[in-house]
Amino acid sequence: MSSQTDSTADQPAQARARLTDAMVRLGNGDRAALEQIYRATNVKLFGICLRILGNRKEAEDALQDVYVNLWRRADRFDPQRASPISWLATFARNCAVDRLRTGKVRAGAVPVEAAAELPDAEPLADELLIDAERAERVHTCLDTLDGKTRDAIRSAFFGGHTYAELADAQEVPLGTMKSWIRRGLTKLKTCLEKGE
Repeated sequence: MSSQTDSTADQPAQARARLTDAMVRLGNGDRAALEQIYRATNVKLFGICLRILGNRKEAEDALQDVYVNLWRRADRFDPQRASPISWLATFARNCAVDRLRTGKVRAGAVPVEAAAELPDAEPLADELLIDAERAERVHTCLDTLDGKTRDAIRSAFFGGHTYAELADAQEVPLGTMKSWIRRGLTKLKTCLEKGE
């Protein structure tokens, strides 16, 4: 169970690393990397284009422009200066705004002045990094607990099991299971506070 939870905590970092690698490969002329980037980002980038343009067909056209231009300009991506998804989101926004400015857009689009104000429902890249760091800290602190307490907390909070189910599975009284989890949460809180 521990390895499954650890791998869940690592998923955002792994996805970011795969996307960064694909962007660098694309910048070096690897055509296969473009398909990988498309699969990983098209939903988010389409959402950005749709919010700005207000028309599904226009957003599809803008998204096509995004990947055509990305193919030509991927060598400009610098992983030291920006996360790949932030860079691509800015790229998509600029493509959509360019369509507004050139007047290629049908009725229904927002005014170009409003494009900068459109909210993105997705968390910002820095928020995702903070969330990933917090998750990593939680799992690191969990690993300091004894095995039965760690497993009980993971099962209750990440697995959705009730205290009664956990007590039955461990063949201990319900009060004992509650005590294990309560003491474990206290230790976990202390560990997390030290890391802040």
